[in-house]
Formats: sequence, structure tokens, C-alpha cells
Amino acid sequence: MAAPAQAKRHAAKVARRLRRHYPEATCALRFSSPLELLVATILSAQCTDERVNRVTPGLFRKYPTAADYAAAPLEELKSDIRSTGFFNNKAKSIRACCGALAEQHGGRVPRELDTLVGLPGIGRKTANVVLGTAYGIPSGIAVDTHVSRIARRLGMTDQKDPERIEADLMAQLPKKEWIDFSHRMIHHGRRLCTARRPKCDECPLADVCPRIGVESG
Repeated sequence: MAAPAQAKRHAAKVARRLRRHYPEATCALRFSSPLELLVATILSAQCTDERVNRVTPGLFRKYPTAADYAAAPLEELKSDIRSTGFFNNKAKSIRACCGALAEQHGGRVPRELDTLVGLPGIGRKTANVVLGTAYGIPSGIAVDTHVSRIARRLGMTDQKDPERIEADLMAQLPKKEWIDFSHRMIHHGRRLCTARRPKCDECPLADVCPRIGVESG
């Protein structure tokens, strides 16, 4: 469903301001292949990118292929990623996903959204990150906690479910904006529009933001 013209104008203004303020914004996870980005994105759930980036260099050297992850002893893989938190579920997701990649896709990460989300442990956010950042394919808008929080504050959505938030944003923004918009919203959330005590007096969106849900004072 198309968004109202007013919502699209508001979204265009937000995207333009973010583009001007964060012209070089990109994914903070370090990777050299789609597989590495896929694994790093799984590890980033409930964990900072900085922590993930400290773990992945050794991990990527130890497990260079999807088959290597699939064949890894589960307890050993858990130990390798323990510091990223929730390591039990993450290790199981990585092994299952990489097993499917090795068996069904020759170890390669697919370039199609439906195929990616069909892999064990892969949701739309992870798929959008991998397709957009590794392949430059605008399959959707990756919605993390920063994107969801800021989108609601800006009045771009009143939803809480990530997929519904994504649908609202995709309806308001042209496809060419989808990849970079997510990166810029994440940077904005880390630097200025923080969960607690957002720096509204320094914000480039201050005059166009209704500050929905932001406590005054």
C-alpha cells in the first residue's frame, strides 16, 4: 500500500538530512565476503558491533567456509563465540545455516531474499543486511533497535513489530534509499538519538521531529 504524500515528503526530508549528516555511513561489521557478513550479523544480535569485530577475525580464520562451520563441534563453536552473548542459540543457528548453505547452495550465500530467509536462523533483518551490504541489493530496510526507535520518534511508524515497521518505511522511501537509510539511522541512533537522553539540541532532524515518546526535561 502506498504511503500518503505527506508521509513521503516527511520521509524524503528525513533521508536528505541524514544523507547530509552521515554521508559515509556504512555497516560497522567488518567482513570480506558475504558468508563472513552473514555470520557476523548473526553474532550481532543483542551484542555490540565492536564486540563482534573483536571476535570475528579469529573466527573467520578458523572457519573459512560454510562447510567448516557446519562440521564444527558445537561446544567448540560455542566457546569461540561465547563473548558475543546468547552463544548457545547463535552457535546452533550458524551451524544449521551453514549446513544448509553447504548442502543446498554450494557453500555460497544466495542473492535472493526468499531463499535467504528460508535458511535456518535467518530473518528479514539479517537477509536485508547481507543482500544490501554484501551484494548492493535493496531487498528491504534492515530494522534494528535503532531504526525502530527513531522511526517511531519521527512519526514514520507507530508499529513495534520490525516487519511492520519495515513495511511502513519501504512505502515511504524510494528503493534507492533503502540500504543507506538503514545505515544512517543506525549511526544516528548511536551518536545522537540514543535510547536514553537523546541529544535533541544537537540533532539535524530537530525541527522536523515530533519527538514521539521522548521524555522532556
